[in-house]
Amino acid sequence: MTPSSTSTCLLYSSNGDWASRMGTLLAALTVVRPLNSQLLVQKELELQQNRVLLLDLLSRDALELLALVNRNYPRAVIIAFGAPGSDPMLQAQYGEVYAIEADTVDRRRLNSLVQRAFRHLELASENSLLRQETLRLTVMAETLQNRPQAEPDPSLDIRDFSAAMRHFTNVESLLQRLVDEVADALKVSRIGIFSRTRDIAAYRLRAGLRCLESSVLLEFGETHPYVNWMTVHTHAVSRHHLDHVREVSDRLMLSDMLDQMGAEVMIPLQSHHRLLGWMFIGPLSTGLPLEKRSMDHLISLTECVSTTLENALLYEEATIQKALAETLLHSMPSGIIAVDDSGIVRWYNESAQSLFGVSAEAAIGRPVEGLGSRLADLLRRTLGESGTPQSGEWMQQDTRRTLVTRTQRLANQARCLGAVAVVQDTTDQNSMKKQQDRVERATFWTELAASLSHEVRNPLVAIKTFAQLLPERYGDKEFQHEFRDLVSSEVERLNGIVDQIHTFANPPPLISIPVNLKRCLESRLALVFPTPASNIAVTLSAPDNLPKVQGDERALGEAFVHIIRNAAEALVSIPKGEITITLARESSPPHGVVITIKDNGPGIPPSLADKVFSPFSTTKARGLGLGLPIARRTILDHRGTITVHSNESGVLVTIRLPVPPHAEEGPS
Repeated sequence: MTPSSTSTCLLYSSNGDWASRMGTLLAALTVVRPLNSQLLVQKELELQQNRVLLLDLLSRDALELLALVNRNYPRAVIIAFGAPGSDPMLQAQYGEVYAIEADTVDRRRLNSLVQRAFRHLELASENSLLRQETLRLTVMAETLQNRPQAEPDPSLDIRDFSAAMRHFTNVESLLQRLVDEVADALKVSRIGIFSRTRDIAAYRLRAGLRCLESSVLLEFGETHPYVNWMTVHTHAVSRHHLDHVREVSDRLMLSDMLDQMGAEVMIPLQSHHRLLGWMFIGPLSTGLPLEKRSMDHLISLTECVSTTLENALLYEEATIQKALAETLLHSMPSGIIAVDDSGIVRWYNESAQSLFGVSAEAAIGRPVEGLGSRLADLLRRTLGESGTPQSGEWMQQDTRRTLVTRTQRLANQARCLGAVAVVQDTTDQNSMKKQQDRVERATFWTELAASLSHEVRNPLVAIKTFAQLLPERYGDKEFQHEFRDLVSSEVERLNGIVDQIHTFANPPPLISIPVNLKRCLESRLALVFPTPASNIAVTLSAPDNLPKVQGDERALGEAFVHIIRNAAEALVSIPKGEITITLARESSPPHGVVITIKDNGPGIPPSLADKVFSPFSTTKARGLGLGLPIARRTILDHRGTITVHSNESGVLVTIRLPVPPHAEEGPS
């Protein structure tokens, strides 16, 4: 027995503060179990005599307990504590105590004293074990030839435990029936099974018959010396064959474990990969030890018990996981329908019942066609040879609900196991979207009316002014020329406004062809800058192997013109303006072409930063602000993306356009 073994120090005291102090001082060495009655001390020593007892002589009946322990439990090591020179300490000197110390002992001295007491117990236990082995060998040598024939053991057959195996789905019931069957067949006085628990990585008593009360409190972690020993050696331990264990420290540890459980035999329950637990058996009801034949039967049985226990623990874990999965799937707002490879419904959650108005009892185990032809068609196509995921949207005629469905094949390697459909009710979302569209449409027309009134009023005011002057200056040739030029200019401006609104509201259909983006941008730069600008430097760079994109060259060119023209207008007051256009190919999927257009202008005002793509949002004195919205719609129509980042250093517009597979490459 060593301080690292399973034993603890017993402490008898009626002073709780002193007991707590002693536990704190010894915390690094051992565990102190405080007891405040003689009866509790006796129970602990009955279970195991080889214990260290810390005795508070100032407690009531301390000297009486000292005499009782000396008389009935001579293997216990007693360390007495009291006030120096007091009568209890003087009387304790006449008893058999290991040491007497002041009750104010310091940590270092106390730990050293208790450690020596543990060592004393270890040596005493080893000597006792050696004496027992010597005596046993002597007796065995004298009686070996005349040993009477052992009485037949009761029959113990694995088939006798069929009733216990019926409780496979409940680990506690399974183990309890097993111990009952073994106890009845072998007529043993005590039996129990320690096993792993699902929620705690430790071994606890899971089932037992006539076990000691203290056994229920025992808990062994995965690093416990006994667990490590049993994991390595994987064989039965019998009290009467401990001499076969080579290491004396291991023998003492195993003897200590047998004492704690009140057992004669401990047999490991082993799976293929780990120690599941162990079964411990007490002596026969007659008091005789188990004979070899019973041990052989018992070991054979534990192999079956180990397999059954492993499967039961796996079943228990799988049951928990299944319950969690079912709870999760049933709580999802989307309908989930799973079918096997024959199209038979195997899973059908509560949301699906609400969406289709068919109960689970009426759907599960029946063809998916019972839930409607549209859903059945999607799932059947997913189960087909191609296995392509499907999607669909339809409105139920009876409930007027809009359902959006996506399907996915379920496969294990190349084998189709079935398919699953996820169904969402988008009725409320569509209603909210329609309401939002109505609000946005109303806002659009409100902003359009405000912008039109502003843009149209200016030309009309100019025309009206000249029209009012016309009677007075009708014969003035110079006035006639000015009137003609002004009216033509303002009418052209009004036509331009109408054309912009018409183009925005009714874009022409796209004509998709392979587009060389570099050439497209070069031609649009020539349109925006017919002559080189004195204060703006424009650079365009692109790799030679830039692939072509599939799109409408006219629409893309118009989008680029709007963006470049905005950049040029932002640089009017900048002495050294720069517009940098870069084209690059994305190296990682999804492959595409990235176009960046950057200027070094003042940037977009913060108040308009979130509205750059909103119609009629502009900082210009004249104009409707439809350039960027038109550009954004064009890029989205080409399945691309466009982002605008602005700061005090300028504006950066980033456009990404997808490249079709096997796109043509060549010099741009």
